Amino acid sequence: MTAALTLRDAAAVVEVLPALGGGLARYDLLADGGAKPLLRRAPAAPADPFALACNPLVPWSNRISGGGFHGPAGFHALAPNVPGEPCPLHGNGFQLPWQVTGHAPDRAALRLASAGPGPFRYTARLRYRLARGCLHMHLSVRHEGEQPLPYGLGFHPWLPRDPDTTFQAPAEGVWLEDAHHLPQRHVPVGQRPDWDFTRPRPLPEGWVNNGFTGWTGTARIAWPGRRLALGITAEALSVYLLFSPGQAADFFCFEPVSHPVDAHNLPGRPGLLLLAPGESASVRLALTPEVC
Repeated sequence: MTAALTLRDAAAVVEVLPALGGGLARYDLLADGGAKPLLRRAPAAPADPFALACNPLVPWSNRISGGGFHGPAGFHALAPNVPGEPCPLHGNGFQLPWQVTGHAPDRAALRLASAGPGPFRYTARLRYRLARGCLHMHLSVRHEGEQPLPYGLGFHPWLPRDPDTTFQAPAEGVWLEDAHHLPQRHVPVGQRPDWDFTRPRPLPEGWVNNGFTGWTGTARIAWPGRRLALGITAEALSVYLLFSPGQAADFFCFEPVSHPVDAHNLPGRPGLLLLAPGESASVRLALTPEVC
């Protein structure tokens, strides 16, 4: 098993776990003589990808209903991959060991070759780089199969939730979910003013697990009590998922992704990237810490 990789510059430290889905165990700002968590820290020796600070999402994000999806070659079956989840969730890149292809004090490069799930055959590459405390993440995928397939990409950060946390991420619409956490109806954000994050506002008190569309690609999370904030800038990611179990939880998830939940089964497959054999796609995310 590949050991954890530590990335460090004068302003921040990041721990990468190649063997656990290429995810992050922590991203801390170095300030005031200590390390301040910008993402939720993983426990020591984590075994569950969902205990990490951030996960890469490939070859899709979130759930696919109906046991799979239809393509030109017929129905592509996909099996559930997370205990207790009836739908296949988040692809498989977050569950597999990645190969380290490069490592320097402030950066790391990883590679994953996957024969699955279902019809997907792909090579993914993941790069992390620190620059003056800003964490740059780049995820790409190359389709290695013989028939075109729709791909999705994204990142799954887990963030600390304090009582005074504020969240800003302008969007145009939101998908309302059904009891199975699948998209039920798409509405303008104006119909849910409590979920309009055009300006900074506290996180919802209750459950939220929804996909926001027409995202501008910028967001800001602030923790006033800790005098910290995190600016977020995305490239080729126009949707985000906001997940929080409620105000009693000490975390929430802000997931910049390329497509809505279950896009493989939505009309027009919004946001998915139809890749022919040998074609590639990539996305980027930058996290910029601020001391307030």
